[in-house]
Amino acid sequence: MGILDELAGRVLAGGRATRDEARAVLGTGDDDVLDVVAAAARVRQRYFGNRVKLNYLVNLKSGRCPEDCGYCSQRLGAESGALSYTWLTPEQAAAAADAGVAGGAKRVCLVASGRGPTDRDIDRVARTIAAIRERHAGLEVCACLGLLGAGQAARLRDAGADAYNHNLNTAGERYADICTTHTYADRVSTVTQARLGGLSACSGLIAGLGESDEDLVDVVFALADLAPDSVPVNFLIPFEGTPMAGRWHLTPQRCLRILAMVRFVFPDVEVRLAGGREIHLRTLQPLALHIANAMFLGDYLTSEGQAGRADLEMISDAGFVVEAAGEPTLPAARSAAGLPVGTAAEVAPARTDLVRLRRRGAGTDLPPNA
Repeated sequence: MGILDELAGRVLAGGRATRDEARAVLGTGDDDVLDVVAAAARVRQRYFGNRVKLNYLVNLKSGRCPEDCGYCSQRLGAESGALSYTWLTPEQAAAAADAGVAGGAKRVCLVASGRGPTDRDIDRVARTIAAIRERHAGLEVCACLGLLGAGQAARLRDAGADAYNHNLNTAGERYADICTTHTYADRVSTVTQARLGGLSACSGLIAGLGESDEDLVDVVFALADLAPDSVPVNFLIPFEGTPMAGRWHLTPQRCLRILAMVRFVFPDVEVRLAGGREIHLRTLQPLALHIANAMFLGDYLTSEGQAGRADLEMISDAGFVVEAAGEPTLPAARSAAGLPVGTAAEVAPARTDLVRLRRRGAGTDLPPNA
């Protein structure tokens, strides 16, 4: 499509999508989805080559949250059946992080339910970071603890945190539709405080909340104003027992268009495949890797994800390589030094475990696979 080629060319020349162009990407039809992916892939390839950065979640404290975010399985009054437990010890958290590192993750995201951390909670997280650093000195650490108070970002930075995640989730004008116990302005303030406190800002969105195209454009451009270094794109997991149960409105094609729109607005920023990718993108997940340059490995906070081995096989089969621990994610430093952005492709080892003899269907007493 001409408009997509023109947009990709302008973004590759140093620009970014306008609001009208972002709406146009979202408004393309399902028949055009491969053109959309191809155009966004040109941008992703330019800035990130064939690298995929892996992130790994560790849920430090689960459930019993006093906030009423309508999408969350840990919300006040939720009957989702999600795990509920108090703080992991630093040793337990470090052991959990080991699994992600073994799978190739270069960043661990330490998450705790609740409105925001107390000073005692900051001390707990500081001890946890120290325990993780003792095992994995070069591992990136991101904290996600809710709304930040004065000086807490700097304390986390001094404790060894590299980044702070706090998503805007949806457009400001409709934020009260999904949460009443805190405001959109509270979220913007926390992302700002994280940056001012010396932490890399990580902030993204959740698609599938019932938003319009205009709402998606609004939240993405609000994120752009905050200049995050990473933008996780979540797709609603409609947990039973929450107000948003039963919202299965996303299609794989819609998800790909949303990811492409985000990439055109954030050409040289880490765009991360996050929660819900397995259940909404389904068999089109590999196409999403041609747009996003990062993803979570394995399970999420309260729901299971695709098996870690399957994630790694998908990355390899799609022609990508896992980003190395010491390799910069963002391209600015590499470009300034005149270095190539991409990493040379590696040849994946042949899979010799895929052939299975049929033992069901015709000629047997077992039902066929149909």
